[in-house]
Amino acid sequence: MHDERRRIEERVARILEQRIQPAVHAATLPLSVAAWEAPDEPVSFAEAASRTYEPFAMGTRWGPPWGTTWFRVRGEVPAEWAGRRVETVFDLGFVDDRPGTQAEALVHTLDGSPLKAVNPQNQYVPLARPAAGGERVDYLIEAASNPDILADGFVPTPLGDRATAGREPLYTFSRADLAVLDEEVWHLGLDISVLRELMLELGEHEPRRHEIMHALDHALDALDLDDISGTASGVRRLLRPVLARPAHASAHLVSAVGHAHIDTAWLWPIRETKRKTARTFSNVTALAEEYEEFVFACSQAQQYAWVRDTYPKVWERIKKAVADGQWAPVGGMWVESDGNLPGGEAVARQLIHGKRFFIEQFGIETKGIWLPDSFGYNAAYPQLAKLAGNEWFLTQKLSWNQTNKLPHHSFWWEGIDGSRIFTHFPPVDTYNAVFSGREMAHAVRNYQDKGRGTRSLAPFGHGDGGGGPTREMMERARRLADLEGSAKVRVEHPDAFFAAAREEIPADQVWSGELYLELHRATYTSQARTKQGNRRSEHRLREAELWATAATLHAPGHAYPYEQLDRLWKTVLLHQFHDILPGSSIAWVHREAEAEYGRVAREVEALTSRALAALGGATPYVFNTSPRARAEVVTGPDGAAVYTEVPAGGSAPLGTGTAPQPVSVADGVLDNGLVRVEFAEDGTLASVRDLVAGREVLAAPGNLLRLHSDLPNYWDAWDIDKHYKNRCTDLLDAESVTVVESGPLVGAVRIERAFGKGSRIVQRVTVRAGSRRIDVETEIDWHETEKIVKAAFPVDVRAERSTAEIQFGHVHRPTHTNTSWEAARFEVYGHRWVHVGEPGYGVAVINDSTYGHDVARTTREDGGTTTTVSLSLVRAPRVPDPEADRGMHRFTYALLPGATVEDAIAEGYALNLPLRVADADRSIEPLVSSDNPAVTVEAVKLADDRSGDVVVRLYESHGGRAHATLRAGFPLTGARITDLLERPLPDEPLTVGDDGGVALTLRPFQILTLRLKRG
Repeated sequence: MHDERRRIEERVARILEQRIQPAVHAATLPLSVAAWEAPDEPVSFAEAASRTYEPFAMGTRWGPPWGTTWFRVRGEVPAEWAGRRVETVFDLGFVDDRPGTQAEALVHTLDGSPLKAVNPQNQYVPLARPAAGGERVDYLIEAASNPDILADGFVPTPLGDRATAGREPLYTFSRADLAVLDEEVWHLGLDISVLRELMLELGEHEPRRHEIMHALDHALDALDLDDISGTASGVRRLLRPVLARPAHASAHLVSAVGHAHIDTAWLWPIRETKRKTARTFSNVTALAEEYEEFVFACSQAQQYAWVRDTYPKVWERIKKAVADGQWAPVGGMWVESDGNLPGGEAVARQLIHGKRFFIEQFGIETKGIWLPDSFGYNAAYPQLAKLAGNEWFLTQKLSWNQTNKLPHHSFWWEGIDGSRIFTHFPPVDTYNAVFSGREMAHAVRNYQDKGRGTRSLAPFGHGDGGGGPTREMMERARRLADLEGSAKVRVEHPDAFFAAAREEIPADQVWSGELYLELHRATYTSQARTKQGNRRSEHRLREAELWATAATLHAPGHAYPYEQLDRLWKTVLLHQFHDILPGSSIAWVHREAEAEYGRVAREVEALTSRALAALGGATPYVFNTSPRARAEVVTGPDGAAVYTEVPAGGSAPLGTGTAPQPVSVADGVLDNGLVRVEFAEDGTLASVRDLVAGREVLAAPGNLLRLHSDLPNYWDAWDIDKHYKNRCTDLLDAESVTVVESGPLVGAVRIERAFGKGSRIVQRVTVRAGSRRIDVETEIDWHETEKIVKAAFPVDVRAERSTAEIQFGHVHRPTHTNTSWEAARFEVYGHRWVHVGEPGYGVAVINDSTYGHDVARTTREDGGTTTTVSLSLVRAPRVPDPEADRGMHRFTYALLPGATVEDAIAEGYALNLPLRVADADRSIEPLVSSDNPAVTVEAVKLADDRSGDVVVRLYESHGGRAHATLRAGFPLTGARITDLLERPLPDEPLTVGDDGGVALTLRPFQILTLRLKRG
């Protein structure tokens, strides 16, 4: 029996591959081809159409890396093909069957109308069905010769940047034909493929497997191998009964949603993504015209905007498909951003700009967050999603977990504030499904919620590099709609799936807290300059909005820069895409990202300076953008250090306040009466004494720089594997340890180190009067490969958990590894601070641009406990960018002894929002202030509708209930709570008291957006 089964399986496979599939095109006729190569960047259709084209022969090499070649193809349908289905077929020289990561093209008519794209899995362009004979073909094809960066696996390649990729042609154009599609043969191939794949997934003892096997064997007996076309219909009739057997009533239901995940940048630059969107969307709208049941879900408002602005004819087709119900805008975000690293306000703006785009362009308010491919999801998402009017959340990436399997596929996800959103991650374990038998069987076997749920979602279509669904996928879906032995497939809108699935899943099926991906942990650190650009852009935009609002309210004639701020925010949001901000793209992408962050910095600085200048005056004042009052040492216009006290969100004259105890510097010891810092000869911190608490902070040398080998098993830029800890070198050789400032307001020691392959680290450890914060200003000239450098602070506290800032709050993570879930979190992320403590005492480590870190707890020989916080500073992966992170880095981190979580919050803002000195003629009262430090103001801006209302976003930051009175620095006549899009919620309006205050009550980590009406 085994031999018989193998005989049949091998027979079916060979005939399908070697006879039926080659016979799909019954007749072919070559087209004439001419070519013109664009000399540099892509050009418009109009420019390409005006060029002179030279004859081009099949079999000719074409396409340097990142080049564009335009081909003009011509031909005429023969009269004898009348009544047949005719199409054009192109093979650009595809190196394998993976679309999106190699050559691809967009086919235009001569009037500039895009018809359809060509890629390895979608090589045809429809011409006539049926043909009359005599139809003319005259196309211009824009072909992109994008290199396949990972063609040889995860090895370094110079192809990731035009500057290093060379000019040798990559592809050989091998086919440009008119062709007759033999529909019966094509359908026969699909019939056999679906049945064969189903058969192979059924159990050895299942009767249905044997029924299909023998049906295929007998049907192929009727196939004349010398006349595939003439006998295909008869074979199909023989297979009809076995294809017609309905699925069991209890069969799992797969809601199929067309999809084309297009990475906004990854193994290609942003400029290429703009063309990928046009190619993919052309394919999709063409498919929608052919299959009326087709539904395509598409996220990322930025990509829509590119097509709208650059490909207006494709945009019109999208609008029609949306109106017809075949195109579903989803996601409601500007891009599919990284799920961990964008700041809280940035995540809010992702939702605001994305949702608003779809409302304005299509009149559609999206209902869900669509983030299939991001590398974990912060625990503030449920609340933010709900505040933007969303009902569901979708991801796929959690199926990539290395260690633990999430217990559900459909569940209620609970955020740090208690908000819950219905969440699904498809058990098909891909967002690029093709309806193979293996995928459908896996979805059923893998589904975790059997007995409670009956359905799952499957996004289908080629993705990552785009391409989208194909006609073959739609045909497979039709055959799998109701087929015995398989899950039932229903093509439908994702909202329909979520509405039905939500009714099945009980309210107690809950996952609480962050959705941590047990993989790709190095994305918290890779491409440090990109991450720094994002962090600083977020804070600069906060500053610009605050002072532009103040200037508009207090300086007559100052115009709020709506358009500029909108554009700058969208630039920052774009670069939060989940392969840009995480550092997992090619060199080209990160080079451009760093340049864009530089441009954003210059423009935002100009906006802020203009706003402050509008306030007038010639006396130095200190401006505080942070939500906490500050008493700090700042640098005055003459370069001198000056101690100043300044209110939150306001300003004060330079030098306001009572001078604190000065800093003493003697024998390499910095002492300001609050902390005493001693340096070892090697430049590490030998001792940090908390003089207020009367205790030693360190359990071992602090600020210990450790160089680890860092070669993950697979994904270089993405992963840091646990074995990195097994080999390291402590960087203890100091070239010099020098006192560079000796008080009275600032004491500083400079440490210089050289190591490795010509790398250098210069650090300035600074103590300032009146502050417990010990700053470590760091400059690294980095030339290592496959290494990571960490900065370790072993502190003398027994911390059962660490606490790290996330968006609009913080999370606690155990420092033990009792379970596999905790052990898998050997590298985690935080935003501005991480805190460890024991009852009565804690220590925080603050940073201005570092996200990745680990926290480990050990027991010493003396019985004491050491909790070590290690910041991940810089990595050196080689794939996909061989020179990732090489060069200069400048950043600051700090140790804060005796810190509560409240202290960590305040100092995190302070380090990231430096006090600014500018000329003014009076103090600016805080535009908005809270009398409870737990209620933290995150953003102050003018309303987007240009009504003149002031919008304030604030949150409870300590993790407890909070009552506060909000006060405005301008006459206030009304206040409303709104959603993120600044639309009033149905709650009763807030009451403005006689004293101008607004009373607020917030639950732990609650976010409120307020709309304040000025008097």
